[in-house]
Amino acid sequence: MAIHHWLKGAGASALALLTLLAGCDDQRIRELEEGVSTEAQVRERFGEPERIWPEDGGARTLEYNRQPAGQRNYMITIGADGKMSALRQVLAPHHFEKVQPGMAQEQVRRLLGKPAKRITYDLKQETEWDWNWGDGPRHMIFTVVFGPDGTVRRSGSAEKIPDGP
Repeated sequence: MAIHHWLKGAGASALALLTLLAGCDDQRIRELEEGVSTEAQVRERFGEPERIWPEDGGARTLEYNRQPAGQRNYMITIGADGKMSALRQVLAPHHFEKVQPGMAQEQVRRLLGKPAKRITYDLKQETEWDWNWGDGPRHMIFTVVFGPDGTVRRSGSAEKIPDGP
């Protein structure tokens, strides 16, 4: 019984943390302006990026991962002039639609950021990457299944089943 109450408390704590993270990110985003904010200002608010992706013309995209605890991943593009040119939250259906059979793992990572979980099924010769995301009040998981050659076989979203009673 005590474990059950602890698990309920842990679930409530995780939900509170998710809400806090989302609120903090929303505040950070409001403090930045495309075409005006500098890379230093982005890093001051978001910290060090998970990864930096080179772009054409000297621009760079900073990946800010909120997985596995959060439901968002951000890609913030810094133009060659050192100013923020785009800030995108990439865990959303319009980005998931871009994941197509035959895409390489690196292309998917570049599109969606680091996944929350990676699992390999040796007998099936498949690897699944999962991202947590939100659809209004629903907690969702987007899964991409890769074959043994490291390319996308299929992908899709499903509602996340809550842990325990």
